Amino acid sequence: MRILVVAATEAEVAPVLSTIGAPESGRLRSGRHAGHQVDVLMTGVGMVATAAWCAHTLARSRYELALNLGVCGSFDPALGPATVVHVVSDRIADLGVEDGEQFLTIQELNLIGDNDFPFQDGRLVNRNPPANAALGVLPGVDGITVNTAHGHAESIAAVVRRFNPRIESMEGAGFMYTCLIHQLAFAQVRAVSNFVERRNRGAWKLAEAIHALNEAALRIVSGDQA
Repeated sequence: MRILVVAATEAEVAPVLSTIGAPESGRLRSGRHAGHQVDVLMTGVGMVATAAWCAHTLARSRYELALNLGVCGSFDPALGPATVVHVVSDRIADLGVEDGEQFLTIQELNLIGDNDFPFQDGRLVNRNPPANAALGVLPGVDGITVNTAHGHAESIAAVVRRFNPRIESMEGAGFMYTCLIHQLAFAQVRAVSNFVERRNRGAWKLAEAIHALNEAALRIVSGDQA
């Protein structure tokens, strides 16, 4: 099987790169693990960069599976640091307009329908995740993707009321949007590095999150296909 692993930064997938024997430089690096060819794409931070580089890569090569690996912030006290999750639905949370104190999504503005492809009820949904034992044991969560990570009590409360997400990232929706368009089997897998709160790097567990993420990723790559 040929697998595409997508990450925003090299740091988030350094253990995977080492395990598969990938070269030490390049945006797209290749290696092998458990009998599979694994290509690792570093897109840079943000959903625009993620979508653009994913589309560029998928237009040039054919894959059987794509995995988005990264860290995330958690809105849910039950999802503490180093918890690895499978993001089964995602939403571009800040795509819309402000109308005074109110925020209107592009669907509420009737610029696109709730179920216009690739959306389902206004979200990007992974309807057919890979049948993979290691992936199947991860908690499935709803996420949001943002250009500006939340760090203010009022904006955090507002986005929770609006969408009730469990995690947020800056890349997930860009990855899912691209995979849905390319009709490619995919999974967005993330590890919690911090709770979503006023920015407090001292409370982050980034190293622990990256370790847990990469352990889970390697199990998925080598896991049994149901």
